[in-house]
Parts: sequence; C-alpha cells; structure tokens
Amino acid sequence: MPEHLILASGSQARRELLRNAGLAFDAEPARVDERAIENGLPAEMRTPAGIAEQLAIAKAREVSVRHPGTIVIGCDQTMSLGDQLFHKAPDRAHAHATLKTLRGQTHHLNSAVCLVRDGEVLWSHVGIARMSMRDFTTSFLDQYLDRNLVRILGSVGCYQLEGEGIQLFDAVDGDYFTILGLPILPLLAELRTLGINHA
Repeated sequence: MPEHLILASGSQARRELLRNAGLAFDAEPARVDERAIENGLPAEMRTPAGIAEQLAIAKAREVSVRHPGTIVIGCDQTMSLGDQLFHKAPDRAHAHATLKTLRGQTHHLNSAVCLVRDGEVLWSHVGIARMSMRDFTTSFLDQYLDRNLVRILGSVGCYQLEGEGIQLFDAVDGDYFTILGLPILPLLAELRTLGINHA
C-alpha cells in the first residue's frame, strides 16, 4: 500500500505542482504563528534560508501531530535583499514600496521543503534563486499594480513570474520550481529514496 502524504500548505501552486507530478496526497494548511517562530529562532538560524527552513519544519511538525505515522511535506519561502527580509504586502502602498526597493537590484528567493513524520525531520532542503529586477519606471510600476494588485498581494515579492511579473525582470538564475515556492526535483528524488515515489 502506498505511503500516505500530507502537504502542510494551502498554496494552490504547490498543490498543482505535486498533482502534476503524479503524487497522491492530502493538503492541510498548518496553523502556526510565523512571525513568533521567526523571532524565537537563535541568531545563527535567523538567516533568510534558515528562517525558510525552520518555518517549513514548524509547519510540517504542527500537521504531523494530528496525523501519527504520516509523512508530512512542509514548505516555506522567504525573500531577501542582502540582510533585509520581506513579507507579503498587506496593501497597495506596501506592494509599491517593496517593488521600488527591489527595482534595479538582485534579490533572493529561498524556498524550503522538508519531510516530517511524528515530529521527526526525515529530510530538508533549501533552494535559492537569484532574481534581478530591471530599472523600470514608476509609471510602469503604477500600471503594473493597477492590473495585478489582487493577484500579487498573495506573493511575497509582489510579483508572479508566471504572469505579467516576468516584465519586471532582466535575469533569473535558479530553478523555476524553487521560484514558485517548492523545489520539487529534490523532493521527488528524496521520496524515491524513501520508497514512496515509484515514478
């Protein structure tokens, strides 16, 4: 009988990636206070990649408590510009400020994924993508927000690369799935190692 999997995320993009890869799973969003977890981390873990990894683990552990014996996939993504960490913008003003800060700069998307069973971390991985934004005009930025605001408020970078957000960039260096928030190739490889993914 195949191993049962649960995705500890409400992300439609992550669900679609796993479905398209042919995995059978249930999805159950974790109930955690991300900022409290982030603030409670020791200094050595409080890097953008470290925060993403620890949040992914915390989410998977929270769901695994309710499902003994089940392997839970935890995910999280942080966005950083140097030491500055960004969170989802709550409104247009914050989205505008975020994109103005990123304009003409190279930032990083840090996408973590892990596997947890009964609270024990079986495996974790962080994929990092380098995202170089072009020096677009303020007029373009305002028009972009007019057309896309509702969609991008759910995105940490206030853009969706699979949509019009691609117009904001000069260059992208990294795995496309990492950019979407789930480094699926190493995940699939680990599931094969564990004997769960028989593809």
